[in-house]
Amino acid sequence: MDRKVEFFFDCSSPWTYLGFETLVAAARADGFGVCFRPFLVGGVFNTVNTSVYEMRAAAANPKTAYFWKDLNDWITRSGLAITWPPSIFPINSARAMRACLVAADAGACEAFARRVFQLYWGEDRDIADPAVLAEACAAAGLDAAATLEAADSPELKARLRANTDEVIARGGFGTPTFFVGGSDMYFGQDRIVLVRAAMAREGAKAGARAESR
Repeated sequence: MDRKVEFFFDCSSPWTYLGFETLVAAARADGFGVCFRPFLVGGVFNTVNTSVYEMRAAAANPKTAYFWKDLNDWITRSGLAITWPPSIFPINSARAMRACLVAADAGACEAFARRVFQLYWGEDRDIADPAVLAEACAAAGLDAAATLEAADSPELKARLRANTDEVIARGGFGTPTFFVGGSDMYFGQDRIVLVRAAMAREGAKAGARAESR
């Protein structure tokens, strides 16, 4: 499975949980892969999208009110168990996302990230707590002590910063963000239908090149 969508994500976003499950299902149905790229969305907001904080503060704004209604409509449609708002929001997801990098190195990012999403959004647990992340490690077949030790290392902190800087440099401004073919960017869980179409075009191009050889 050579064709892959780059999936830049942070588990602290309910929209990203929706997008994660939709993308994974689409990848299986269409026969493409997913390259999981954990990053820290707070770093993106602080650098290129401070309007997110303004929107959260403007609770009486009609657009903000509709935004939260829209989220709840998508949650209902998805069938996922998502508590909105959770007890801790926003949450410090840095350790969880560094652990996602460790899980990705082990080929277990999908299982680990799914359990992190479930713990935070479905069970209202604190994913900054190492004991909670240990449950995600168990679900993914990872050694919790080794995973969390690696996640707190300077190397993993640098890698998460590098992913965050990279998505900004490539034009990203939030989570979930998808790239097809390296430069074709899509943002938002409701854009996966477009991601699927782009992947189909990439597949057709690859097939045509193979036939011309």
